[in-house]
Amino acid sequence: MQEVNINELVDSVKEQVIRWRRYLHQHPELSFHEEKTAQFVYETLETFNNLELSRPTPNSVMARLVGSKPGKVLAIRADMDALPIEEANDIEYKSQNNGVMHACGHDGHTSMLLGAAKILSDFQAELQGEIRFLFQHAEEVSPGGAEDMVQAGVMDGVDMIIGQHLWSSMDTGKVGISYGPTMAAPDTFWITIHGKGGHAAVPQQTIDAIAIGAQVVTNLQHIVSRNTDPLDNLVVSVTQFHGGTTHNVIPGTVEMQGTVRSFDPNLRAEAPKLMERVIRGICDAHGATYTFTYENGYRAVINDEPLTRVIEETVRELYGEEAIDRIRPSMGGEDFSAFQQKAPGSFFFTGSGNVAKGTDFPHHHPNFNIDEDALERGVKVFVSAAFKLLA
Repeated sequence: MQEVNINELVDSVKEQVIRWRRYLHQHPELSFHEEKTAQFVYETLETFNNLELSRPTPNSVMARLVGSKPGKVLAIRADMDALPIEEANDIEYKSQNNGVMHACGHDGHTSMLLGAAKILSDFQAELQGEIRFLFQHAEEVSPGGAEDMVQAGVMDGVDMIIGQHLWSSMDTGKVGISYGPTMAAPDTFWITIHGKGGHAAVPQQTIDAIAIGAQVVTNLQHIVSRNTDPLDNLVVSVTQFHGGTTHNVIPGTVEMQGTVRSFDPNLRAEAPKLMERVIRGICDAHGATYTFTYENGYRAVINDEPLTRVIEETVRELYGEEAIDRIRPSMGGEDFSAFQQKAPGSFFFTGSGNVAKGTDFPHHHPNFNIDEDALERGVKVFVSAAFKLLA
């Protein structure tokens, strides 16, 4: 392939990438409802050269760039969905959909992949192999859109996949690299304690579901601190506790919900067994019964080492050693892992936090925003990595 000037290529699209991002930010759509977003992406891709377009699912888009020479197949993924949050930012491109907001950077992910597709589509004649641009719906809501796309065949024949996430807790200019375990498997559980309600003045006549539930919450923490290896990564968090209606009535039931986060498949399988042992023991001790439901979420994101090494080399060549941030694994979840079941994958993080610009709010916050200077960097890494991986 002829030598290309990545900086010039990205300079030619960076203003358009920002415009795309702002349009998407103004018109966010929730998971599994990305009809207009997908149509916008599809119609934008139609204006590029040499792409074969399809709609693997009603709310997703795939664009194939088949090179003129044989080679490997690289997939690049971006998610498109927004969150049920009322935006608090006072900006000209503020969300126009009440109660819906791009509060996690997916508008930027989509725009960066559109920019990469626009650049790479002009290199069809020189390209060895194939690139599949995957615009995915419903990353935010389990069971997630990635699994839908995999079932639709978008990964058939793919040799490797890459993706990135804008990251507000990382300064703009940094790229976060992680080898091996990168994002956790996020599971959900529901617990209902069935006691016996009654008057609060005569507690001896009741089986107090609140008191029992409080013991359950406390003792579930022993799973992490006393039942598993301290070197293992495990989170057990009760995040909802509902019971009672007034001050003088002990309720007969209490409902709880929470999450378990892990990386190791064996530990993941063991966690609900340990939890139920605790719940059952406490309920038996106090004469209560319970119902316990445990639902597996996404698999853990485990980065392929050789592929991640190429991403790290790409960042180093573009921006130097100082741009690389070797980050610790995150207990957050990502359904990018569904694609990794079909091919080696690498998921990296592009810093978008800038205190001076007010883009350092956490993800899923009503004031979340991104430093748009990060978009150019994300496009450069996608394009450079694609050339390198298919060379």
